Amino acid sequence: MLTMDTVKISGKEISQQLRGELKKEIENAICFQKRAPKLAAVLVGAFAPSKIYVAAKEKACKETGIASQLYQLPESTSQDQLHDCLESLNLDPTIDGILLQLPLPGHLDENQAILHIHPDKDVDGLHPISLGRLLSGQPGFRPCTPSGVMHMLHETGVSMKWKHAVVIGRSTIVGKPMALLLAEKGADCTVTLAHSQTQNLPELCQKADILIAALGKPEFVRGSWLKPGSVVIDVGINRLGDGKIVGDVAFDEAFGVASAITPVPGGVGPMTIAMLLKNTVDSAKKRLG
Repeated sequence: MLTMDTVKISGKEISQQLRGELKKEIENAICFQKRAPKLAAVLVGAFAPSKIYVAAKEKACKETGIASQLYQLPESTSQDQLHDCLESLNLDPTIDGILLQLPLPGHLDENQAILHIHPDKDVDGLHPISLGRLLSGQPGFRPCTPSGVMHMLHETGVSMKWKHAVVIGRSTIVGKPMALLLAEKGADCTVTLAHSQTQNLPELCQKADILIAALGKPEFVRGSWLKPGSVVIDVGINRLGDGKIVGDVAFDEAFGVASAITPVPGGVGPMTIAMLLKNTVDSAKKRLG
């Protein structure tokens, strides 16, 4: 097979650019002279990866000029106690965005908890009303990872109009909203939503001009599955037994086949945090006028 020069898409660089733009906006916008945008993060229990993720988001907030406050609840927190915490944040006029760090401990219902975040503060874009606004094309917060992928594609200059995009993964956090964003007017992709149980998945991937892998299976997508010259966005983050972090795409096999590909780590991950910050700033602008 002929190899080509593959561009490595740096989500780290693109996210830093966006965060720089947000920082300037916070420093210069008249509405933020009243106060800085503020994000409330709710963490239940002491799940180590969640603590790391929340700390990274708090650090990003500080560097961008966004105020943040952590509400750390014990592992024993009941469903009603969690709902009460979220409802109190809904009523706090100084809070612009609420981040409920997932996953929750096993005794708590994530879907029920998300229902208790007001859609106007749902900067993760996961409330059913937020997802309904996406489906119906109405303004609202979009889930951070899919919107981060769209921002990355735009900034990289990837032409989406009339292209065939294949999304592998059907979660409400990434796969389904990703497919909707790609199909929206302006992007104008023809989209196929697939998953790990899709029949003839390799053949389907070979028809994709843009391939989004978001199914949570390490190196599931092989280089031989790719259409030469396609753009590959790898959303997966998987830790192997030896501690190595890999995506859902076999990167070494894909490099030289794809025209552009995101690395793992350093690809989509930083964009997710950047879009969380953007949603928080946008929420604050609406609240402060």
